[in-house]
Amino acid sequence: MKIEQLDLFSIIEPEAPKRELPPARPAPLNGMYYERATDMFVGYTQGKRLQAIAAKHCGWPKDWQEKTKRERAI
Repeated sequence: MKIEQLDLFSIIEPEAPKRELPPARPAPLNGMYYERATDMFVGYTQGKRLQAIAAKHCGWPKDWQEKTKRERAI
């Protein structure tokens, strides 16, 4: 009886070298932000500026305005 040794790893192909990914782009802006340069609340959808409302003439509650100015200023 002849014994044959099997090469179990001969059927596995070596992995192709990994390609470098391009640098990640920042996520597009979505929602309302406070723009310091213009003193306006601005609305963005998928990175496109859709509306701008002057902070002085904004009818939204003062607590929301202050929170947005602190947390979402651009």
